Amino acid sequence: MGDFLLNSENSLKAVSLTSHCSHHLLHSYGSSKSELMTNNLINIIFGMKVRQARMETGLTLSEFATQCELSPSYVTEIEKGRKYPRGDKILRMAEVLSKPYDELVSIALSPSMTYLSTTLKSMTFQRFPFDEFGLEMGDLVTLLTREPEKASALLHAVLEIGRRYGLHEEDFLRAALRSYQEIHENYFQDLEDAAQAFIERYGPAAGLTDDPPVSKEALQTILQNEYGYELDMETIQEQPALTKYRAVFFEGKNPRLLINSALSTRQVKFILAREVGYQYLKLKERSFASTPDQINSFQQILNDFKAAYFGGVLLMPRHHMLADLQHLFEQTTWSPHLMLAMLDKYHVTPEMLFYRFSELIPQFFGVKLHFLRFHHRENSGTYQLIKQLNMNQLIVPSGIGLLEHYCRRWLSVRLLREMEDMHPTPTASDEPIVGVQMSEFVESQDRFLCLGFARELSLSPGVTSSVIIGFREEPDLRNTIRFVQDPAIPQVIINETCERCPLTAEQCRERAVAPSILQEQQKQRDRKLALMEIQNQA
Repeated sequence: MGDFLLNSENSLKAVSLTSHCSHHLLHSYGSSKSELMTNNLINIIFGMKVRQARMETGLTLSEFATQCELSPSYVTEIEKGRKYPRGDKILRMAEVLSKPYDELVSIALSPSMTYLSTTLKSMTFQRFPFDEFGLEMGDLVTLLTREPEKASALLHAVLEIGRRYGLHEEDFLRAALRSYQEIHENYFQDLEDAAQAFIERYGPAAGLTDDPPVSKEALQTILQNEYGYELDMETIQEQPALTKYRAVFFEGKNPRLLINSALSTRQVKFILAREVGYQYLKLKERSFASTPDQINSFQQILNDFKAAYFGGVLLMPRHHMLADLQHLFEQTTWSPHLMLAMLDKYHVTPEMLFYRFSELIPQFFGVKLHFLRFHHRENSGTYQLIKQLNMNQLIVPSGIGLLEHYCRRWLSVRLLREMEDMHPTPTASDEPIVGVQMSEFVESQDRFLCLGFARELSLSPGVTSSVIIGFREEPDLRNTIRFVQDPAIPQVIINETCERCPLTAEQCRERAVAPSILQEQQKQRDRKLALMEIQNQA
C-alpha cells in the first residue's frame, strides 16, 4: 500500500422575480426547499445564458444594450450575475435575442453544459472564496462562457479527478486557504499588530508580557476575566468518544472550553492563546472542535487560521523570534542545541516553532521555504503527509502520492524511521529528535537545506510526527544562513517517490518498492523507438 495524503452563510431566500418567472423556476428545478437555489446563483445562471445568447447573435454589448433600451453598464451587471432585471426588461431582451422568454429565465442549461450547471449549483463552487483572490464568481463565469461546452468538459474532468481521489469540499477549501497563505508568503501584518496591541492593552494586568515564555495562568486569567470563559480540563477524559479532540468550544453568555488533560502544557497554552485570538479578533464563524468534524465555509477555516496565527504571535513575539533566528543563521556550524533551546525558551512544540519560522523567515530574511508535516504509525510501513506549505516550488507528490511511496531519504521520513528504530520507544515527554540534511533531487539537481524535528504524539499512542522546513539552495542562501556550508551536514540524494526513482538497488538501500512507473515509462519509450524504426524502413 502506498503512502497517502490526509489531509454559505446565505440562507435560501425568496426569488425576487415576477410571479410567472418564480413559477417557472420552481417548475424547472423542483419545488422542495432542498432544491431551491439562492438568488445569487439564479442571477449568475441567467447572466451566463444572456451573455451566451448575445454572443451567438454576434451582438456587441453596446449594440445589445441599445436594442434592449438599457445602458451598457446595466447589461454588464446582468451578465456578471450582479443584477436580475424586471420581467418587462427580460421580455425585451428575449425579443432581441430571438429566445423564448421561458427558455431565457429557466435555470436549466443545455445537455452539453450539464457539468457546468452541476458545478455552478454545487456547494463547493458557491462557497469557494473567489473574493479572497480578487475575483467574483461572475468573473469566472464570464471566462467559462467564452467556450461553454469546452468549459463543461473541463469541469467534468476536474470533478471526476476529485471523485477518483476521494476529494471532498473541505479539501478544496483547505487548498484555497493554503494558496491564500502562500500568495501572502504566510505573513499577515494586521494579525501581528493585533497581537502586539492585545499584549500592550491586556497583558500587564494578567501578567502577560512579550517576554517569553507566556504562562498558562496568564492566558487562563485573560479568558476567564476578560471574556467570561469556563475552563474544563476533566470532561473530555471522562467521555471516551471525545478523547480524539484537543479541545471543544461551546458558545454562550459564559463560553465553555473543554480541554483534553492528556495534552502537554505547551499544547494547552497554544489552545488558550488561540482562543484569545477568536475573542479579541471577534471571529464568530469558527470550528468548535480542535479537529473539526465539518467545515461549512471558507470563512470558517480562514478564521481558524487567523486565531491560530494570533495565538502563535502571543507565544512567540516577533522581535524575540527574529533575534533568535538571526543568531541561529549566523552560526558557521550546524547547532541543533540552538533549536532545542528555542523550544524551551518559548515553551512550544516543534510544529508551533517551525510554523512561526514559516511566517517570519520569508518576510524578514528574504528566503522562501517549505513546511511539511508527516505522521507514521508504528510498524505500518506508510508515511502520511498531513500538512504542507510550499513557498519554493518543492516537488511534493500529493495526488499521485496517494498510491506511491515517498522517498525514504527525505528528512521527514528519515527522522520517523530513526524514531521507530530507537529502543525503547521514546515517550511524548522526551526531547524530540533533531535532524539536518542537504537534499538534492537526483534528476533536477535542485538542492534544499532541510531542518527537522520528530516526536511521538500525545493523543495517538504509537504514532510519531515529523515536521521540517526546507530552504532552496540559491547563491545568496549562504549569506543568510551561514551554516549551510558546514561539511558535517549530510549530503543526500533524494527523489519524489520510489516508483519514479532511477537509483539502482545498490545506490539506494532504503527503497520501499521497485521503480514501477519509471520502468513503464521506459517501455513506452522503447515502443516509440521501435515504431519509428519501422516507419523509417518503409
